[in-house]
Amino acid sequence: MRGLRKYLTPFAPDQSGAVSVLYELGGILVIVDAGGCVGNICGFDEPRWQEKKSAIFSAGLRDMDAIMGRDKELVEKLAGAAEQVEANFVAFIGTPVPSVIGTDYYALSVMTERKIKLPVIAIDTNGMELYDKGASKAYFELGKRFFEYDKDGKVGIIGWNPLDINDAKAVDKLREIYKRALIFGKDDCFEDGNKVKLCENIVISHTGLAAAKYMKEKLGIPYRIEQPLAKQNDLYEIINPGSKVLVVDEQIAGNSIREELEKKDGEVTVASWFGMEESLREKDDVHLQEEDDFCELVESGSFDAIIADAVHRQMIPDFKGLFVEKTSFAISGNREML
Repeated sequence: MRGLRKYLTPFAPDQSGAVSVLYELGGILVIVDAGGCVGNICGFDEPRWQEKKSAIFSAGLRDMDAIMGRDKELVEKLAGAAEQVEANFVAFIGTPVPSVIGTDYYALSVMTERKIKLPVIAIDTNGMELYDKGASKAYFELGKRFFEYDKDGKVGIIGWNPLDINDAKAVDKLREIYKRALIFGKDDCFEDGNKVKLCENIVISHTGLAAAKYMKEKLGIPYRIEQPLAKQNDLYEIINPGSKVLVVDEQIAGNSIREELEKKDGEVTVASWFGMEESLREKDDVHLQEEDDFCELVESGSFDAIIADAVHRQMIPDFKGLFVEKTSFAISGNREML
């Protein structure tokens, strides 16, 4: 049945993905909502909420605010917050309410920037898509506003956030691999108010791809697609050579796992519940939408092994092959690897 879920919990929506990207950048994040969306973001979708501070505010829209579009009141409230919080930028992050009433984010951003003299970006999320769409939009807006090309600049790493990368030591590992790296969402991108100079971008998850394409086309910053962390895993020793394997993961991580298993003559299908770039798909790769899609894929695929979050195991009780657990917070909400 379409939309019926017996095992999977609802996935984080797009506004949570946007917050995940911006969380550690020292900005004032304004969720344009009545209050409930902020509670969901902080209470359920953001694994760092209990460990690291971030200035996240609700616009606190009441009925008449939404109906009348009282943007001036929102800007005044924000100006007051900016006097108390030392911030690098302001970000407006959309929810269903501004989507329905057609909020003009550009006008709102211009009004705010004139008032408080800080850079302002707007992420036009609507609360009706999944986290990866919001994260992608956030990376895109960062790329448009805060970076430029310089052959002697840093290497930008796009696609790190806890919803994509389930490894508490990921940042240290990435900096070990890529020298002079600037990790989008982790480093301070706004030092001295100057644009950050990049010589190249490395896209490590699908969510960073749109931003990398834009920066190449508009700013001349080249990019590569690779996920080295996915290759640093003991699971390759567990799976026998020549196995037929299903990998359920974020697309670029799944492709990296495929590359390693193909070295052992494996036949690998990559599936994902989230966005998949067509040019990065192989013919048997699958974009999953319903629980039945996954069950039918396993039933018809004759797989020797499955690599996926543990929550998938209960969906396929009759599977007799090897099930290798690879935690994905975006799927199960399991925080054990974070």
